[in-house]
Amino acid sequence: MDVLQAIQDRRSIRKYQDTPVEHQKIEQVLDAARLAPSWKNLQCWRFLVLTAPARRGVLVEAFPDDNPGKKAIATAPCLIVVCADPAESGVENGIEYYIADTAIAFEHLCLAAQGLGLGTCWMGWFDEERIKDALGIPAGIKVVGITPLGYPDQEPKQRPRKELREIAFAEAWGGAW
Repeated sequence: MDVLQAIQDRRSIRKYQDTPVEHQKIEQVLDAARLAPSWKNLQCWRFLVLTAPARRGVLVEAFPDDNPGKKAIATAPCLIVVCADPAESGVENGIEYYIADTAIAFEHLCLAAQGLGLGTCWMGWFDEERIKDALGIPAGIKVVGITPLGYPDQEPKQRPRKELREIAFAEAWGGAW
């Protein structure tokens, strides 16, 4: 699949078929994430893959009941916990680059999944300490996000996006694009 097509077609999927995701496809999305650029090429990201129902089930209670993706956490055949080691990144101009680096890798993962016919949903509203305790994630590691991964059982429409003229400028801030 063309990358621009994958970007245009990608949607947040919150309902999945119960079909297991093939190990090869999981490895392909992880490999796409691995190839992301990072600050000083330090590659601070880490990925914890959960496919066993009991392992996936421990995460459900870390999500608030009013989180619209909680059901996906409970039912998706695969979950990927996307983490970062801030000690393997840097801070410049007050920006902690582990967040940006890991976000880029996470998006690579989501686009690769789209290209393979799989769905994802970036989830970030959770109790990080509960997740770390349940999964044995070390103290210095940050949980940046979690995504269910599986075959979509829905086809959501694209949500509204701002017009390019509202977010892009030419030559100077506020210059009409």
